Amino acid sequence: MENNKKNSTYQKNSQDSANSEMIYFNDINYAIYKIGNWKNSYKINLIGISNEIPATEVTKDHVLFNMNEIRKSTFEVEGKKVNGIVGLSIQLNKDLQGIAMDDLIKEEKQEYENIVDEINSLDFEDSNGAIELENDEFLMYKLEKDHHVTKAKPANAVTMKHHSEEIQRLKNMNG
Repeated sequence: MENNKKNSTYQKNSQDSANSEMIYFNDINYAIYKIGNWKNSYKINLIGISNEIPATEVTKDHVLFNMNEIRKSTFEVEGKKVNGIVGLSIQLNKDLQGIAMDDLIKEEKQEYENIVDEINSLDFEDSNGAIELENDEFLMYKLEKDHHVTKAKPANAVTMKHHSEEIQRLKNMNG
């Protein structure tokens, strides 16, 4: 019921701005997030390090698919095969370097289970709803295929600003 009320609000607000493009919450060409905090603390899983929380079922499916694809990749680190999440996190987070590989592998597995549980328990926007592309309530990324890779490009001003701040935050995190 609450989502339907939100949907009506978005549609009413959108009527006030006839020039703004509408993005539907079920559009597979967009990943839509809210800024928020995860229930659990994450240091290995790159999705959990971000404060971007999936706001739609489509985005949830996209995030879970990408996370699983990264986990399927393997790296050899210190003579051990590790999944892509562990491999990338070691490269991107200096604080993880020097931690025993077995501990990182165990921690990643627990983080993965926690983040999947969190994502699957989120309340999502009504799939039949829509919002203006230019808004300050949602982060919106246009998903585009580039050969076999899907690239997420910031689709509105608030997302571009947030995206730039996130990149800087991650850089600062790594000194």
